[in-house]
Amino acid sequence: MEQEHNSEKPGRRTAGKHEDYKKRLQRIRRKRKGGLYAYGKYAAVGAAALLAAGGILGAVLWMNRGGSGDPAGREMAAAAEGILADGSLATGSAASRIAGDGSGALAAQDAAEEARIQAEKEEALDAYANLGIADVEEFLNVRDAAENGMVIGRLPSGGACDILETEGEWHHIRSGEVEGYVNSQYLLTGEEARERAMEEIEEMAVVTAESVNIRSEPAISYANVVGQAWTGDRYPVVSVEDGWIQVEDGYISADYADVRYALPEASELDQQTLALNQYQNLVISKVSTYLNVRSSPEDQGDRNIIGQLPSYAAGEIIETLDGWYHIRSGGIDGYISSDPQYTAVGQEARDLAYGAMSLMAIVNTERLNVRTEPNTESSIWTQISQEERYHVIQQLDGWVQIELDSAGEGEEIDGAYISIADGNAEVRYTLEEAIRFSPLDEAAGLRSRIANYALQFVGNPYVWGGTSLTNGADCSGFVQSVMRNFGISLPRTSRAQSQVGEAINSSEMQPGDLIFYANSSGTVNHVAMYIGNGQVVHASSARTGIRISNWNYRTPKVIRRVL
Repeated sequence: MEQEHNSEKPGRRTAGKHEDYKKRLQRIRRKRKGGLYAYGKYAAVGAAALLAAGGILGAVLWMNRGGSGDPAGREMAAAAEGILADGSLATGSAASRIAGDGSGALAAQDAAEEARIQAEKEEALDAYANLGIADVEEFLNVRDAAENGMVIGRLPSGGACDILETEGEWHHIRSGEVEGYVNSQYLLTGEEARERAMEEIEEMAVVTAESVNIRSEPAISYANVVGQAWTGDRYPVVSVEDGWIQVEDGYISADYADVRYALPEASELDQQTLALNQYQNLVISKVSTYLNVRSSPEDQGDRNIIGQLPSYAAGEIIETLDGWYHIRSGGIDGYISSDPQYTAVGQEARDLAYGAMSLMAIVNTERLNVRTEPNTESSIWTQISQEERYHVIQQLDGWVQIELDSAGEGEEIDGAYISIADGNAEVRYTLEEAIRFSPLDEAAGLRSRIANYALQFVGNPYVWGGTSLTNGADCSGFVQSVMRNFGISLPRTSRAQSQVGEAINSSEMQPGDLIFYANSSGTVNHVAMYIGNGQVVHASSARTGIRISNWNYRTPKVIRRVL
């Protein structure tokens, strides 16, 4: 089973500090001793000095009133000058009488402060109905399910959680914004947890705003932002001064965080790490265009191709064979070459994946309206299909602007906004996966040859105004150049191409037919070529290049037969 924490051995269960987290706290404590948190020490010294000075002044005044005739008065008068009657320095009881005995008051103040701190700590611990404390060296994985669930968060060493229920060797917990499962052998409970918690609890800045900037200096400037913190994030406090809280990473405005005694809690993994954690045994395609996915671990030319793995697309390795990986990707179960010049695994795959993944909107409903503006009063200019994925341009309040196709030369493209308020689409980081595809039997005739020829250029770049199948073309330039290879002449723009040939309906489509899509005004601005099996090939956008899509990935305007 995969390790539940980042060390080869469980955390020790004896009293003591755990290295990673405690080293950081020790650095902070050293800063505190030289900073604002040293004020208590200096205040105590100052108070003692004031009391001593007051006692001396009182003694002098009393002496001047004639008290020097009394032996005790003479002793105090001499002591006011630092010397006793016998010529020795004023020490012990005499010095105490001179200064006035302020130690009792200071001790009472200290006791009251300690009681206040203890009460705050107890209150913080009482907030957990069934306290659990992570007993590991650095962090404990939190999973979305027991046993082999995906890692969704991390509970740091000494971090606290509420245990909701226990299922065998797993605790179902909630900590901060994370709810999931942790292995019970790495979690302290009961009195043992409370004792450890009292060691770990620390004054922390707890973020109360949805998000807040962390700055390099205690001042508001675009230039000094070094990071962001989110609701519930917790940082050990170094100092507090003039509306700013200093933490180890920088400064947080005190308007957006509370300073209180608290324990560290779990943090969610970033979205990119969550995307990678969906793969237990990741493989990434390293080719510049696409890698064939085959039905068997052998190269039979076109006969056993069942899909394509685009450039830097991901798959899950099921087993490794001689020269082949058995993978699952995009709903396809098949085989790809294991040659390292074509595929990456291990850390290389993870590094490539981080660079390749992007924020996508994934459609969760059968058809989703696309509007020209992020509001329900704006025009619906197309619809997109379930399970289609679109690159996110920006996220707004309840809306997402997505990238559809780029327009061809001389054509316009509208803004494309979809509502995510009702769960119609999910926005998350994701990787491209395999596309189901099989080459056509060219013995079937010209249409199959045209489709197969066009498919050779999948993965090549989109270039606005271009007509090169290898160096880059836009949507109409791509179709025009493919057809030209077979002696078929077409106009340059998709709008003009949509007037050629005869209109047909979707039930009549054959490979080589052209499907046209329109903008919000109903004007054609994009074209794709039908290749059979409900799919089209088209020069989509600068981000995606020449690609394969479902024929109705957006609502078609017209379908034309030009052959």
